[in-house]
Amino acid sequence: MPLHILPELGQIALILALLIVGLQSTLPLLGAHRGIDAWMAVARPAVFAQLALVALAYAILTHAFLAQDFSLRYVVANSNSLLPVGYRYSAVWGAHEGSLLLWSLILAVWSAAVAAFSRHLPAPVMARVLGVMGMVSLGFLAFMIFTSNPFERVLPAAVEGRDLNPLLQDFGLIVHPPMLYMGYVGFAVPFAFAIAALLDRSPSSADSVAVWLRWTRPWTNVAWGCLTLGIALGSWWAYYELGWGGWWFWDPVENASFMPWLAGAALLHSQATTEKRGSFRSWTLLLAIAAFSLSLLGTFLVRSGVLTSVHSFAADPSRGVFILIFLGLVVGGSLLLYALRAPDDTHTAKPFTGASRETLLLLNNLLLTAACAMVLLGTLYPLLADALDLGKISVGPPYFSLLFIILMTPLVLLLPLGPLTRWQREEPSRPLRMLAPWAALALIAGAIAYFQAPQGPWKTAAGVAGALWVAFGTLRFVWQRLRSQGGRLTAEMTGMVLAHMGIAVFLVGALLIEAQQQMREIAMQPGQTLTLGRDSFRFDGVERLQGPNYIASRGTVEVFRDDRRVTTLHPEKREYMSGGQVMTEAGIRPGITRDLFVALGEPLGNGAWAVRVHIKPFVRWVWIGALLMALGGFVTACDKRFRAKRRERAPGPTPTTPAPAAALEAAA
Repeated sequence: MPLHILPELGQIALILALLIVGLQSTLPLLGAHRGIDAWMAVARPAVFAQLALVALAYAILTHAFLAQDFSLRYVVANSNSLLPVGYRYSAVWGAHEGSLLLWSLILAVWSAAVAAFSRHLPAPVMARVLGVMGMVSLGFLAFMIFTSNPFERVLPAAVEGRDLNPLLQDFGLIVHPPMLYMGYVGFAVPFAFAIAALLDRSPSSADSVAVWLRWTRPWTNVAWGCLTLGIALGSWWAYYELGWGGWWFWDPVENASFMPWLAGAALLHSQATTEKRGSFRSWTLLLAIAAFSLSLLGTFLVRSGVLTSVHSFAADPSRGVFILIFLGLVVGGSLLLYALRAPDDTHTAKPFTGASRETLLLLNNLLLTAACAMVLLGTLYPLLADALDLGKISVGPPYFSLLFIILMTPLVLLLPLGPLTRWQREEPSRPLRMLAPWAALALIAGAIAYFQAPQGPWKTAAGVAGALWVAFGTLRFVWQRLRSQGGRLTAEMTGMVLAHMGIAVFLVGALLIEAQQQMREIAMQPGQTLTLGRDSFRFDGVERLQGPNYIASRGTVEVFRDDRRVTTLHPEKREYMSGGQVMTEAGIRPGITRDLFVALGEPLGNGAWAVRVHIKPFVRWVWIGALLMALGGFVTACDKRFRAKRRERAPGPTPTTPAPAAALEAAA
């Protein structure tokens, strides 16, 4: 086959995928409704065919970047003959069209995984689940084919490309967007199961909701874990690439990823309660709808161009209307179905008192949901105010930081109590007695940190006390569990312990860096020294270096501590040849307890440069904490109980907790 017609083959593959997805999103649903096995059986082969065709299209677009096919408009806009080969792979998703193709590919992978690993599920369930996921795929494939075609030709072919945005010529582009999309798209699975549960008209549909949720829990945990890693990778990328030394700025697009994370965290806890105790069924279904809806909202905010952010390279206002209509259909249709078919919990849920694990998990959900609503309001309010001619209003970090701390403080205080509190009924004094000594130790450590802190004593004390409170409480649960007769940690419990320890580590990083960080920005001549505390930074000047597709002004900064040389840092200013854009590359010495961070500003003449110097204590703990949280989600997903087939039972009330899990819960 002549290589020059490969883009047309990619276009044909996408069109065929659209047609197959149209079949996948209609025939299995009709078959499940009418009880026609042959129609339901179409779902699985359609899913695998969709994956093959979308993967083929993706491979063809990747080949176009590697071969520098400047007859494609998308390649011209996002590549250049000087672009290193490694970045040509990631340039495939470096802009709008390619990122939509990556989204569609990941959705096809998730759909195929559900089809492959859920063969034990009843045929009507899988038909509905795969049919709903097909509807989502249909929307994105149609959006890409009709408005964002990555295979559009340029005639005649361009001689040279405009190059990939220099901000994206980084390892961060390779890992951050795919992992973030894995999380975004992964929430389509619990969403599809929730819609399938609402569509079920069988007499046992009300009781089956809890069982179906058991099947979705591994998928939800994996999606949430991927989203956690994606957000952490984005934070790390911004930290070292943008030159400002921060790890979170409450940027609107950052918020767009944080909202489904908060909803997903609430969903994880609500799913556990529903599966084990039969409570919160309606609420859990609503959270599954909300988590995926917020993922779609994030896509709209990123791709529509309605918000100003450092992610503006991905914005395209002309396509926002399509996304908004699709968002309205998905969210509006789902909420309408929920309003009509939501199950009634009054007769199936087990009663519980105010002092019980159910109550604590309910408070957990309310606080996480309130935090999500707060972020949503702060992100969208400027848009609403502008649309209503109320003026240009900006909502910045002070609003988000203050309200988030107010909402998360009680959550941190209650977190260690949950695992130690029994289901249904508990004596309030029992978990408090268990945790009292550890609370005292945490408070003492916080008081010591307050008096020892050179600056920011309150944040320092809060970070130390809060982290130790969560860590001690979590370890107290582990000890209580292991010392019980026949006690052991299941994969689900191990995952919970890892995630909660991740929160403790994160608290140390987030609060101590805010309290203890130091920053100076001054003009420095070669040989001049800047002192911060016990550290001295000597600026030795700048030299010019040739990169693969840029020219760098490379600085040299010698770092001393108590007159002993610690390291040499090389911050850079890079000017890219294709477009003349200038990017900052910070010089960083990473460490467990602190980072030394140096960035070059602008040249000031006579060899002088503006130099920004940061000392970032415990900043790495932010990402280590996120890694532990994500690992907790992945470990929980490995629990064998979620993959076990449900035992057949004699007619009677349907239990909400499978037999093996009931014994574990009783022991816990």
